[in-house]
Amino acid sequence: MDNKRIEELTRELLVELGEDPDREGLKKTPARFARAMRFLTGGYGKTAPSVINGAVFKTGSTDMVIVRDIEIYSLCEHHLLPFFGRCHIGYIAKGKVLGVSKLARIMEVYARRLQIQERLTEQIATEVKDAIDAVGVGVVMECRHLCMMMRGVEKQNSVMTTSSVLGSFRTDPATRAEFMNLALRQ
Repeated sequence: MDNKRIEELTRELLVELGEDPDREGLKKTPARFARAMRFLTGGYGKTAPSVINGAVFKTGSTDMVIVRDIEIYSLCEHHLLPFFGRCHIGYIAKGKVLGVSKLARIMEVYARRLQIQERLTEQIATEVKDAIDAVGVGVVMECRHLCMMMRGVEKQNSVMTTSSVLGSFRTDPATRAEFMNLALRQ
């Protein structure tokens, strides 16, 4: 990412919006925006294997593992506005488990890209399944989208829920129900 080019484009955008990029409050905005975009889209420079970094551990457990309420922030690819909420990830191990923080790190790889929630949910599930060859994986996301809240239909209380279930979470109704019940309990 070329920060200087993003700064130039941001400066041009400010002018097009009718602003003076040289006024006190905006002088450093192009540089701040370039740094913010580098951070918010930092997932393009990462892969799931690189953030897992070998934190896969052998286990005899075949029980369900769930991490709930992982905060998630991403940018809508349609409007470049944030969406944010909670992500719940569960899996059934087959001889290997992930270090617990690695679930959040896998999520961040994909959340820190321009996204739609539906694809993001699926990408997380696929990466978890592939990383440990899990028997099954489930991911549920509950997010609020600023593109729907602060523009367009302006619906402040709307929450979009998406799920992706793979393996036994898809084929076994009882496993899927157990995951959904535990992941979505209040």
